[in-house]
Amino acid sequence: MNDQIVVIIPAFNEEASIGKVVQEIPVNVSEIIVVSNNSTDNTAEVAKHAGATVLFETRKGYGYACLKGMDYISKKIQKPEIVVFIDGDYSDYPAELTQIIEPIIEDNIDMVIGSRVRRWRENGAMTFPQRFGNWLATSLMKLLFNANFSDLGPFRAIKYSKLLQLNMQDKTYGWTVEMQLKAIKQKFSYIEVPVHYKNRIGVSKVSGTIKGAIFAGVKILTWIFKYSFK
Repeated sequence: MNDQIVVIIPAFNEEASIGKVVQEIPVNVSEIIVVSNNSTDNTAEVAKHAGATVLFETRKGYGYACLKGMDYISKKIQKPEIVVFIDGDYSDYPAELTQIIEPIIEDNIDMVIGSRVRRWRENGAMTFPQRFGNWLATSLMKLLFNANFSDLGPFRAIKYSKLLQLNMQDKTYGWTVEMQLKAIKQKFSYIEVPVHYKNRIGVSKVSGTIKGAIFAGVKILTWIFKYSFK
């Protein structure tokens, strides 16, 4: 096991998938942290049985869950070198964590984003609002900040020291784009790594609803335009 790598998995009602995600993460990580984000099912029990450390965050929101995981890490005596974020719905391939962290370990890159490329994406895995939102957000980031991103994918890794420097704030759907925008502003080195992506288990709480898709889009655009005037 590598004491320098910790994984944070936000999870809201993912009892059918969370065990698979935890069990398929490579053994070269020191701890897998599942944050049950106000789940009403057996997410916590399944995650614990699979070997994860389970935390509870009653305030609903992707960012709230990620911040809970970071708070837990901050209180540990031994801090990690790398923090990996991955969703709990089994849409990503946990085994690809090795590819995600490699540029940090081998090339000293600060942040790596798993890009859900079309050729490796299962049919139907990303809804039209997701694909359009990604295209719009990354196009605006290219136009306004000369950023080279193609995705806001949740499967990502970052040096723990750099993560702290970002002073992450978003509590809901803007978490991923906030991280990427702040990394650009602070001139972190970054790279995208192509990853496979499949249909999730269960129904998405964001892209699976009109309200969720609209709210996520508004949050993402708000962060982009906020930083364009800084």
